[in-house]
Amino acid sequence: MKTYRIALIPGDGIGKDVTAAAWQILEKVAGKAGFGLEPTSFPWSCTYYKETGTMMPADGIATLRKFDAILLGAVGWPAEVPDSVSLHGLLLPIRKAFEQYANIRPHRLLPGVEGPLKTRDFDILCIRENTEGEYSGAGGRVHQGTANEVAVETSIFTRAGVERILRFGFEQARARRGKLASVTKSNAQKYSMVFWDEITARLAADYPDVTVTNYHIDAMAARMVLAPESLDVVVASNLFGDILTDLGAAIQGGLGFAASANLNPNRTAPSMFEPVHGSAPDIAHLGIANPIAAIWSASMMLDHLGEKPAAAEIMRAIAATTEAGIGTFPGKDKTDAITHAVLNALA
Repeated sequence: MKTYRIALIPGDGIGKDVTAAAWQILEKVAGKAGFGLEPTSFPWSCTYYKETGTMMPADGIATLRKFDAILLGAVGWPAEVPDSVSLHGLLLPIRKAFEQYANIRPHRLLPGVEGPLKTRDFDILCIRENTEGEYSGAGGRVHQGTANEVAVETSIFTRAGVERILRFGFEQARARRGKLASVTKSNAQKYSMVFWDEITARLAADYPDVTVTNYHIDAMAARMVLAPESLDVVVASNLFGDILTDLGAAIQGGLGFAASANLNPNRTAPSMFEPVHGSAPDIAHLGIANPIAAIWSASMMLDHLGEKPAAAEIMRAIAATTEAGIGTFPGKDKTDAITHAVLNALA
């Protein structure tokens, strides 16, 4: 029997609850499909940081490298640890060390879920460059605390990095509806974003079956609200993709439905799967976190591992749950009730 080694990082707040829920679903579907899952849980979190002074141990990357995939809950507790510390201490190092350069976030309405838009007719796959760009971490501050203080944040765009994320986007568009939207701000950012546009135009010649449209980030934000049905695959830089996918979560009914995958498409290291929502400290003790985004992320993990029928079975169970009116509105149903409904739909 094929067995996959899965690293679990529940993290902070509701991350623990939704990871536990997703794991129940994974165990159930694995048992039905006839493959094994071997979990190892790691306590790396803001609580861990307060105890040790680090978000993960020095050998954390080496420890994770031996796993087939990573399932993460949510990391962050800004009242206790600055977000800049938790993000740069755990998530970004994992994404960069394992070359998880493709951040994939699907945006569509599940049955029974009401979004804020008039239309239900959209199915957008946002692809965000995940390892460089505006989140490269290059820069610094000098003369801190003085009137002459200077802060510099340098965005790094490499030809290899931009080309590989765009090529990944073209391949996804080719496998879907044949439309790629490339998002920049090249009218204002005349170096990095013009560079991105030029590479897009060059690669388009390799994909004559894909229709390419270039958008500025502000125009794309408007289009996702006014005409989301016109979009298929959207590819953007780290910062722009981050912003657009929160908008995508909003139009699909909220962060409780927003799943994501941090992929190493070359499969030279484990990929990581996580819901887009944060740790939500304000509701962490109430048991009302919606686990659907985490369960959807778990489905994406199985799909990446090659267990496509099991991944599709999870998505059918999620759809049956929301179609029955369970988990469709924030705070309406308990985490356990939603989890049990998905489990029952798998039966």
